[in-house]
Amino acid sequence: MRPRSLTRRAVLAGGAAAAAVTACSTSGAPRPSPVTEQPEQVLLRTLIADKERTVALYSSLVAAGHDTLAPFRDRHQAHLDELRKHRRPATSSAKPTTPAPSQPTPTATPKMSLPKLRDLERRSAAQRTRQLADASPALAQLIASIGACEAAHALALPRSL
Repeated sequence: MRPRSLTRRAVLAGGAAAAAVTACSTSGAPRPSPVTEQPEQVLLRTLIADKERTVALYSSLVAAGHDTLAPFRDRHQAHLDELRKHRRPATSSAKPTTPAPSQPTPTATPKMSLPKLRDLERRSAAQRTRQLADASPALAQLIASIGACEAAHALALPRSL
């Protein structure tokens, strides 16, 4: 007996069957194409998360009785509110976001000393200049203002609590 060879017709039929099985497994619905976030929106998300952490830190210190830090917390909260105004609503195919509370709940933080707090403010201010590259002019102006305020915080924090 002679070995059977595959005919062109058999190969095409097999390919059509495989395509039909694949089509059934995706239930006929086209997959949405992944939406990439614009660099400015990624930057905003990062800035907002950073400010939320900072506000929470100051809030926990104020709640612990360090009322002299309340004005610093309030300025960071104002920055956070302004940053949220620049955030665009998520598109239908993008990952849904939940609105953040206007006052983050204070969380347990490691022992925070004034030198560490000053260092946090200095590092944040220095980071703002690097973040300007991905920002529109309006957002860049806001980021620069926030950085200037953070630099002033580093100098204006009280010497003791």
